[in-house]
Amino acid sequence: MIFEAVARSGSCSAAAREFNVTQPSASRNIAQLEAHLGTALFIRSAAGMELTREGQLLFAALSDGFQRVEAAIHDIAALRMRKDLVELSLSTAFVTHWLVPRLPAFHRAFPSVDLRFQLIPSNLRGGPGQVDLAMRMKGEHDADYHSWHFAPELIVPVCSPSYLAQHGLLHGTLGEAGHTLLHLSDAYFDPHTLWGAFDRPLSLQALLEFSDYAVVLQAAMRGAGIAPGWISVVSRALGDGALVPASPRRIRTDKHFHLLASRGRPLRDIVVAICEWMIEQMQEDMERVAALLNPTV
Repeated sequence: MIFEAVARSGSCSAAAREFNVTQPSASRNIAQLEAHLGTALFIRSAAGMELTREGQLLFAALSDGFQRVEAAIHDIAALRMRKDLVELSLSTAFVTHWLVPRLPAFHRAFPSVDLRFQLIPSNLRGGPGQVDLAMRMKGEHDADYHSWHFAPELIVPVCSPSYLAQHGLLHGTLGEAGHTLLHLSDAYFDPHTLWGAFDRPLSLQALLEFSDYAVVLQAAMRGAGIAPGWISVVSRALGDGALVPASPRRIRTDKHFHLLASRGRPLRDIVVAICEWMIEQMQEDMERVAALLNPTV
């Protein structure tokens, strides 16, 4: 505003340079303002322009307004820089193979959120503790937790496309070479439970056990063998073709994975929004791989 610049500098010429206008234009602007208010705002002299009492009142009000605007701009910038911290308790495999590929999309959806992970290498046991959101195999009606259904426990034998091309599907008639099975040592079932529905006993080339499911899947992606693929973890890799079904065998239990939040702490809106985003992403995965989960054999 030209009035504020003239009052601050004591010169129409200085104000004109600041606003990149001519000096006569700045002078006309002040004259029009004085005519509109019906009072003189400056005492003009050869030494410059000095505020009248009325001019001082207007300048003080404008200065206060500019300070408020500057403070508001600073607060807006601070809000943009401030991020919500959300802590998640998830399996290492889930984060590695399901969530990490989605992090760019997550940050687009939640630009003001920072994530902290409590990683679990194998089975998802226990409650959510003090984290904001946890994935566990729990009932929907547990009174201690807010609970959202995430995915069924559906296990699909999976391998890399290169392994499948070299060895073929696992049907039970394995040929001379046999297959290498990759197993999670902390799994609640014996490895032969997953493969035991075939007509003939399996003639394995090797059985490799790992204590971390993320490593089991990494080995499968590298073509080292066939792994049990929990759909809650491998849905993205199946949809992208990084893993493929290695057998028509499917294990469907009556269990489900849920996202849990403790009722003992306030449930923030951002946590609910992240929960809903994860569920939506999982539903999209299930639609993409529906044909792979229900093979015609």
